[in-house]
Amino acid sequence: MFEIGFQELMLVALVALLVLGPERLPGALRTMGLMLGRLRRSFDSVKVEIEREIGMDDIRRQLHNEAVMDELKRIERDLHQPADADAGQKTTPATSDAATTATAPAATAATADSRTP
Repeated sequence: MFEIGFQELMLVALVALLVLGPERLPGALRTMGLMLGRLRRSFDSVKVEIEREIGMDDIRRQLHNEAVMDELKRIERDLHQPADADAGQKTTPATSDAATTATAPAATAATADSRTP
């Protein structure tokens, strides 16, 4: 991540030894290690929490998409049912016979009037 090589680490250790001295250097390194461990754990916990939230969002999105798809399928099914019922009523012989019977007496009456002089 930072690409710190061995030479850079040795330079930092030498400067720390010169600044802090041999008596305080072990305590300072111990404290720095504890602080870095706490920082790493807090970053890991934040990372896990974010991943969990992202996972929860994906699950919520997937459930929402499934609910929308179910609703669309239901609407499509409802639209096809009345259309199928209407199509069935238009092609039934009873409907077409009723239409011809309603016009048939008028046609026979017209032909009967034309026969009478």
